[in-house]
Amino acid sequence: MSYHVRQLEKQVGVALFHRHAQRVELTEAGALIAQEAINAFAALRASFIRAVELDQSHLSLTTLPTFGTSWLTPKLGRFRSKHAHIHLELELSAEAQDLSAGRFDAAIRNGYGRWPGLRAVRLLPSIFMPLCTPRLKKAAARLSDPTKPLQVPLLGRRDWWRLWYRALGLRNDAALNRINASLAAEYLDVTEALAGNGVAIASPILFQDELAAGRLVPAHDLVASDGRTFWFAYPVARQHSQKVIAFRDWLDEEAARSRHAAADFIRAAVVPGSD
Repeated sequence: MSYHVRQLEKQVGVALFHRHAQRVELTEAGALIAQEAINAFAALRASFIRAVELDQSHLSLTTLPTFGTSWLTPKLGRFRSKHAHIHLELELSAEAQDLSAGRFDAAIRNGYGRWPGLRAVRLLPSIFMPLCTPRLKKAAARLSDPTKPLQVPLLGRRDWWRLWYRALGLRNDAALNRINASLAAEYLDVTEALAGNGVAIASPILFQDELAAGRLVPAHDLVASDGRTFWFAYPVARQHSQKVIAFRDWLDEEAARSRHAAADFIRAAVVPGSD
């Protein structure tokens, strides 16, 4: 230790200690430097504390566009009422973002919940069915029979329509010729359906509010699924983060409420077998 002190004295060019036979004491310069060092460490410690507090008050989340727009955003007021100190930054992205990069604290993803380095909490099953306005329900009556002309176009994802017809027992893809448009996100297809422009293949869970209000109705009772699930995912390194835990627990409650409201649709969902 005395060696390092002497090296420090050489570097600063001033004696820091008076050395006596049995003891040492700080010089006036040494006492000044010691006090400044104590102040510096105290300021550094306070900075770390403030950084931790700031980090815990800001939650950055990435989610899928339709999930974020149609299901999550309308519910965020309830989260803020419980956790007013947490500022939520929400980004919509159809592509899965890298959570190890540090830009996002967590994500809502669709898949099977197996992502290395991430914890995943099951939220909602991925189910879909034909939805339309009440005015178009009669016109969509021939939806299940591709041999008969349909008076309204089909809207939405081609792969979902194919799975839906597979679940119906139809292997011929002729019905897919009825598809008039598939927009960039599910909520856009539903927006077009709400305008009365066709029958959209969409989730009766994510659009519960539209169904409950009668703005949309099932054009057919069959519910299909691709076997996937919406998950809340976050890095293992953040599993003890209080802000992540708070949002996870709140999200779990909201998802449970939606699963309960859509229980009949979920129970009825059919996952068609592979060809």
